[in-house]
Amino acid sequence: MAKVIRAIETKLIHAGEPEPLIGGAVAMPIFQSATFAYRGEQTYHDLRYIRLSNTPNHEVLHRKLAALENAEAALVTASGMAAISTTLLALLGADGHLLAQDCLYGGTHDLLTSDLPALGIKTDFIDGNDPASWRQRLTQRTRAIYVETVSNPLMGVADLRAVVEFANAHGLVSIIDNTFASPVNFRPAEMGFDLSLHSCTKYLNGHSDIVAGAVIGRSELVRKVAHKLNHLGGVLDPHACFLLHRGMKTLAVRVRYQNESALKIARFLEAHPKVRQVNYPGLESSPDHLRACELLDGFGGMLSFEVEGGVAAANGFIAHVTLPISAPSLGGVESLITRPATTSHSGMSAEERSRAGIAEGLIRFSVGLEATEDLIEDFTRALAAC
Repeated sequence: MAKVIRAIETKLIHAGEPEPLIGGAVAMPIFQSATFAYRGEQTYHDLRYIRLSNTPNHEVLHRKLAALENAEAALVTASGMAAISTTLLALLGADGHLLAQDCLYGGTHDLLTSDLPALGIKTDFIDGNDPASWRQRLTQRTRAIYVETVSNPLMGVADLRAVVEFANAHGLVSIIDNTFASPVNFRPAEMGFDLSLHSCTKYLNGHSDIVAGAVIGRSELVRKVAHKLNHLGGVLDPHACFLLHRGMKTLAVRVRYQNESALKIARFLEAHPKVRQVNYPGLESSPDHLRACELLDGFGGMLSFEVEGGVAAANGFIAHVTLPISAPSLGGVESLITRPATTSHSGMSAEERSRAGIAEGLIRFSVGLEATEDLIEDFTRALAAC
């Protein structure tokens, strides 16, 4: 009898799993073999070899990730940046042009402004909330449009429907970084996005113990990215595949708790007299709140805020909290806190950060699985001390 696999909670456990179970093992075994016996494959890309991302550990992840976003295909990579860079190199070509949201993860911004231009690839940055202005940035070389579901670090939600409509109207590939939302809160393929990218280091793994990435979407595009990855070599090793696979099983329960906890903490911060600004799409005061309510199933576990007193006060606050760990990255079971100007967006100049609206004293907070009440109490003490 066929399994009933519909809800995302069930997909996380059962989708893509080997049938029958390998040796009866309930947990997916680790296939720590660099190569596999030749079976008559006719092309290089079909050979069984770790660098070609087709070990049993890779294939289970590919099936599961595609199922989670109701997409056609998926591919795992060695990091989120490997997913981003390989995708853009595969799709843009040597003379390509990209339209990209003007507030992005700092590593992505650096790739677009520092690395790709040397290869002849140019980027124009666009306001994600102003679709009427995008057309004037088009060129004959424009190949794709790139946005984030929830922007890093200002937690904005762009006009995602307009992105898909614009891409379809002008023959562009629509690409979205879905890391902050995760498939629990948003599934890009359902809206018509061609490709969804993830830093699996974050929510998908959820335990701060691996670095990984994913490309999810239309099968012909994922295949094109996979062939580029085969040559560039940014492949995920089988043990990291195993850890990602294991971490994903609890994604739904983790993200839903983090959604709830983050909203409570954002409301606490918004009401505190020492807090100047809170960025969180779940707040009614957010300029993107209504759009987030329409598009997302949850508002996510990420928020950012500014305290009165600027950089000195921000550093003081981070020094006085006791539960969150001051570290880059996000999406794990432990709460993490950082000032983007010193970590995730440190590769941008102060002028570039200012243009993107990222204040030097901005604090980014990744809500973990600690009790919400304990985190709020910790924040209360830290705000009193800074």
